[in-house]
Amino acid sequence: MAKFKFIDLFCGLGGFHVALAKLGGECVFASDIDPDCRRIYEDNHGVKPEGDITKIHEKDIPAHDVLCAGFPCQAFSKAGKREGMADSRGTLFFDIVRIVKEHKPSYLMLENVRNLIGHDDGNTWRVIKETLQRLGYSFPEEPIIFSPHLLGIPQFRERVFILCQRKDLAERITIETPSKKPECDPGKILLDDEKKVPNISRYTISEKENNVLKLWNEFIQGIQGPIPAFPVWSDEFKEKNLKANLDNLPDWKRTIILRNRALYEQNKKFIGTWMRRCAQNEFFMGSKAKLEWQAGEDATPDIFEHILQFRPSGVRVKRPTYFPALVAITQTSIVGKLRRRLTPRETARLQSFPDDFKLHPNDRIAYKQLGNSVNVDVVHYFAKQLLTKA
Repeated sequence: MAKFKFIDLFCGLGGFHVALAKLGGECVFASDIDPDCRRIYEDNHGVKPEGDITKIHEKDIPAHDVLCAGFPCQAFSKAGKREGMADSRGTLFFDIVRIVKEHKPSYLMLENVRNLIGHDDGNTWRVIKETLQRLGYSFPEEPIIFSPHLLGIPQFRERVFILCQRKDLAERITIETPSKKPECDPGKILLDDEKKVPNISRYTISEKENNVLKLWNEFIQGIQGPIPAFPVWSDEFKEKNLKANLDNLPDWKRTIILRNRALYEQNKKFIGTWMRRCAQNEFFMGSKAKLEWQAGEDATPDIFEHILQFRPSGVRVKRPTYFPALVAITQTSIVGKLRRRLTPRETARLQSFPDDFKLHPNDRIAYKQLGNSVNVDVVHYFAKQLLTKA
C-alpha cells in the first residue's frame, strides 16, 4: 500500500494512529482537549497533539489524505443526555466539516456510538449524511454497525463507522463485513501467569464483594425454576413491601416489581432464610442487593463461572464468551473464576493495543482512556479495505 498522510482528531490514545501506521500512514496532525490523552499520545507515537480543535484554524492543519475522527459521543450516547446536535459537543462534527471543506482529503474514517443512528428519530444521522454528501463524499447508504467480537476479539462493543471516499475517486463504496462470526476466547486477553500480574491485590475483589457474590450464588442455586431473566430486586422480598401500592409507578417498574413478588411467593421459605443471611451483611444494600442475570436460562448456575460487573443497576452476570463493552466510567469486568477485575493491560488488549503500548500510570485514568478508545484491530480491518488507493 502506498504511503499516505493522515490526521487524528479527538485522538485519545491513538487507536486510529496504531491501525493506520501499520498500513504505512504518517500522522501529520493530532488533537485532543484532554491533557492526559495528549501526554500518552506523545509518549507512544512521538507526535505532540494540539488541544481544543475548535480553537485551531483549518488552514493551520497540514494537508492530508485521510481524516480520522472518533468524534465525542456524549451528545449521542444513551449514557448521556441525548441532546445530539443541540449539545455543543454534538456540533464538534461541524469542526470536522470545516476541515474537510478546506483540505478535501481522499478518505474520512469516522466513529461514534451505536445510538447515533436512531438519535432524535434519525434526524442526527440525516444531518450528518446530507452534510457529507454535499461535501462530495460517497459512503455506504447505511452506516456500519460493528463490534470487535465479529473479528474474534472477546468484547461486545457495537460502534458506528462512517467510512467515506471522495466521489472523484469512486462514485460507490463497498465495505465487507465478516460473513461468519468466529469464536471468541476471553482467556486470550488475560495475562498468562497470575503470579506475574503487577499488584494483583489491587484488582482482586474485596472480601465484602466476594461475600455479596456468594450470597447471590446461593440465591440462583436455591430458587425453584429457571434463573430470572428480569432484574431481581431483593428489597421486594420484604413482607412490608409486598402490599405497597404500585399505581403511581411507570409500567416498566411495576412489571419488574410484580415479577419479583411472584418469585418470592413461589420460593417464600428459601428466600426468607436467604434474606436473613443477607441482613447480616451490611454491604448487601443498594445496587449490591440487585441482580441482573444476563447469561441465559441454560447457563451454568454458578456466578463464579461467568463474567461479572458491579453496576449502578445491580450485580450483572454475563456468559464467559466475551466481555461487555469497555466504558469510560469504571465498571471494570470481573473474571469470576479468578475473582479479580481486568487489569489495565488486559483492557488494552481488549482494545487491540500492543503490549508495548505505554498506558497512563493511574489506573482510573487508564481505564477511562481505554473505554473511550476505538478498537485498533477494527479500525485496521476497515482501513485496509477503504484505503485501496491511498
